[in-house]
Amino acid sequence: MTTPSATPSAERSRPAQRQTDIAEYVVSHGSVSATDLAEQFGVSLMTIHRDLDELERQGVVRKHRGGVSAQPSSVFESNVSYRMQASLAEKQALARRARELIEPGMAVMVDDSTSTLELARLLEGITPLTVVTNFLETVKLLAGRPGIRLLALGGEYHPTHDSFLGVPCIEAIEALRVDLLFASTSAVADGYAYHQEQEIVLVKRAMMRAAQRSVLMVDHTKLGRAALHRLAPLRDFELVLTDARAGQESLAEMREHGIRHEVVT
Repeated sequence: MTTPSATPSAERSRPAQRQTDIAEYVVSHGSVSATDLAEQFGVSLMTIHRDLDELERQGVVRKHRGGVSAQPSSVFESNVSYRMQASLAEKQALARRARELIEPGMAVMVDDSTSTLELARLLEGITPLTVVTNFLETVKLLAGRPGIRLLALGGEYHPTHDSFLGVPCIEAIEALRVDLLFASTSAVADGYAYHQEQEIVLVKRAMMRAAQRSVLMVDHTKLGRAALHRLAPLRDFELVLTDARAGQESLAEMREHGIRHEVVT
């Protein structure tokens, strides 16, 4: 006797598959109530809360009163899946301008941000070029590309960021000297760049020390926002790139602090 195949609703009832579906749903919607999720997936609120507890443990989402969000807060950085979808057109505009700063023969370091991932997509043709990164997505993108010498920074793998961090990563960075660093961060305010996680901050600071020049790529959603850890003064970057939707107050603040910046379209 042949066992009938599982129906879609039966598949969703399996915790692992349902949690994957919930994560995709939250990432695509940004923020959702627990009640909406229970209705969407046809399970009880208690079951949804258990699923959300597990997804929060994995760093995919953060729970708040009555619901869940994939969006960042001052102490929570979004999962890379959410960040890859957010402000994509603006990140692509930043990447096009950043590409103009790169010349063949350079050694370029890019961090584990989704902004610099868009830059990595544009590097083909600027060869020969050496690219250093700790971002697994960028490693996979550039591996085997003709004319690109790729140096992957090791360390402890963090699935929330899809990148390598920690002491081994920092030690690998400290052994290098590059021409240009392209980096991003999750918050900029009062003349400083900030990030929610100290491990990320320590790696980005090491990258800045290893670069002759550093460029910060921050779309308008990062401006005027707070995060727990101070990364560096904006004046430590040779150039700050932001997009045309940047608020006038944030731009005036950068001018007031004497920060060299460009608004790109």
